[in-house]
Amino acid sequence: MIKEFFSMKKQILVTGGTGYIGSHTVVELQQEGFDVVIVDNLSNSKIEVLDSIEKISGIRPAFENFDLADATKTDEFFAKYTNVEAIIHFAASKAVGESVELPLLYYRNNLCSLMNLMECMKKYEVKNLVFSSSCTVYGQPDVLPVTEETPRKDAESPYGNTKRICEDIISDTVSANPELNGIALRYFNPIGAHESALIGEFPTGVPNNLVPFITQTAAGIREQLSVFGDDYDTADGSCIRDFINVVDLAKAHVVAIKRQLEGNCKANYEVFNLGTGNGSSVLELINAFEKSTGVKLNYKIVERRAGDIEKIYANTTYANEELGWKAEKGLEETLLTAWNWEKNIRGIK
Repeated sequence: MIKEFFSMKKQILVTGGTGYIGSHTVVELQQEGFDVVIVDNLSNSKIEVLDSIEKISGIRPAFENFDLADATKTDEFFAKYTNVEAIIHFAASKAVGESVELPLLYYRNNLCSLMNLMECMKKYEVKNLVFSSSCTVYGQPDVLPVTEETPRKDAESPYGNTKRICEDIISDTVSANPELNGIALRYFNPIGAHESALIGEFPTGVPNNLVPFITQTAAGIREQLSVFGDDYDTADGSCIRDFINVVDLAKAHVVAIKRQLEGNCKANYEVFNLGTGNGSSVLELINAFEKSTGVKLNYKIVERRAGDIEKIYANTTYANEELGWKAEKGLEETLLTAWNWEKNIRGIK
């Protein structure tokens, strides 16, 4: 009976599943009874994440180490794993600054990996794809909060442009192949870690994202945190973002996959904003971290950083009502999980 039960589980491919958002999503999928297989080339993650996933869920996901930009290896994967019913596609190069310096790397990696996946979806009759998109497609919006109907703008970086182009690839492909379904989830700013402190955001080298820089500064890894500008048109002069707990975000992917598998999509290409609906400034985030952890941060105000958007936050009404999903965890609670994760990996008591 046990063998029969496991054979009935729906198998989901999670690309980039050992990464930050991917690993949290794998855990949520497993806890909802899905059978998960991960593909990751480990270019920005560590194999030990599989151990942590297993500790949390009690299940070690199947794992294949290769680059999805390799069409032959991608095809061989689907020939081997014939029970995949849906794909969540996280795998991508994602550092904005690096993309400006190495645009061809970003276009080749981010676009070819998606096209290879979608070719195999057609060939091997995998009907469902959930894509990891970004609010970067909106640029600096003319009107806030941002809805799904807000016009996309020209990207500020090759990375942002790959997200926009990938959305178009998915939209055009499912339009030409009505048996396929695509959902683009436009994230705002994922932060925090799993409450177990066993998985979290662990950037290689100097962090590109704010919260890992905060926690590394608090841990003494970084000498000082730089706040880029205090002269923006905001209440305290610092930039405003919509910070969403990574576990809340992961749960939205499970909801999106179920929507596809249960045949509840209203169109074969859909878009949803994933945020909290609240904008918080960089200085507010720092204050919330200090309040929740009791740790004072060494930070200084420096000049604005090129390419930074002044303020952006989501209107989440459509995602809340249509998906039946809502971000639940608050800022202080989320920042405490980030700090507990940092302490765990640094061996801080």
